[in-house]
Amino acid sequence: MKVKINLDQLIQGVQDVMKAVSSRTTIPILTGIKMSVDSDGMTLTGSDSDISIERLIPVEENETVHIEIDNEGSVVLPARYFSEIVKKLPNDTVEIEIGERFETTLRSGSSEFSLLGLDPEEYPRLPQVEENHVFEMQGDLFKTVIRQTVFAVSTSETRPILTGVNMRLEDGLLTCTATDSHRLAERQIPVETGSEEISFSNVVIPGKSLNELSKIIDDNDENLQIVVTSNQVLFKAKNILFFSRLLDGNYPDTSKLIPSDSKTEIVIKTKDFLQAIDRASLLAREGRNNVVKFATIGNQTVEVSSNSPEIGKVFEHVIAEEMEGEELKISFNAKYMMEALKAMDCAEVKVLFTGAMRPFLLKPMGEQSIKQLILPVRTY
Repeated sequence: MKVKINLDQLIQGVQDVMKAVSSRTTIPILTGIKMSVDSDGMTLTGSDSDISIERLIPVEENETVHIEIDNEGSVVLPARYFSEIVKKLPNDTVEIEIGERFETTLRSGSSEFSLLGLDPEEYPRLPQVEENHVFEMQGDLFKTVIRQTVFAVSTSETRPILTGVNMRLEDGLLTCTATDSHRLAERQIPVETGSEEISFSNVVIPGKSLNELSKIIDDNDENLQIVVTSNQVLFKAKNILFFSRLLDGNYPDTSKLIPSDSKTEIVIKTKDFLQAIDRASLLAREGRNNVVKFATIGNQTVEVSSNSPEIGKVFEHVIAEEMEGEELKISFNAKYMMEALKAMDCAEVKVLFTGAMRPFLLKPMGEQSIKQLILPVRTY
């Protein structure tokens, strides 16, 4: 193999596939990046068995030539060194040539590196995905869905199924749910499923996979194709294939957690509420649970407070836009509340309480597709 390639394109491609490469893999060859060159261009592949990313750098794009190919071929290069080298090469282009026993030479300007490569035939094949369940949505919209749900996945491996986001598709409506058993985030979105109505449930994608996918999806990627199988999900964007394994097990039925009625309803400006909780949590962070207290005063005022015996107290008063129902005192984890408020992208939020020790619901005003649920903490 011998090619000359635009360095910026190579750097971007390597950065994308590096997100799937792990130094802790038990399969030594997976610490490398597979590079293949054919008439379509250069394909880079990274994998840690759970996530696999394939990135194509086309020969030509928008009348700009990225690659000049002398000879086709492939090699696996050590990811750690290869990624560091390409970032520091001096010229706008780099020439890559494979010699005997996969020794690979990289030349750019006055620099020349030689890396010992591995046989690409030993690199595991990417999963074969049958495209039965396929639907499309805008890339930037799916990034938003990830941002509004993935923060609520569990970080504990005691219940592995909760470390992922559950996807359910019924009647053209995609529902994404994440919970760590102390809070829940849910987002619904209508999607195009083509001529055939497809449906599935209990498709649980690891939170780690979605976080890495979110970094790769370009906001300009208008269409993101999503292919679901029994144990894999494939995301197809422009020049990118992103495979992730699915988590085994049954995701809990979270629909029963969401209360259908409320005893106290408050509409409040999101920014004012978020800032008040942020300030109150300055003293609460030293405590065991980062707990702040919330109380209604009269028919329009909300009091947010925290008390740390070794440090001091803080009280915040926020004027609610609307308030109706029973008086309420409740405590909750400030971090959970702040993450929920940041995820909703709304000027005003509606908070529905069903009692001091019952889960409470947050929804953006006039928007039914986003729900955030938080379990209170017993302090009062």
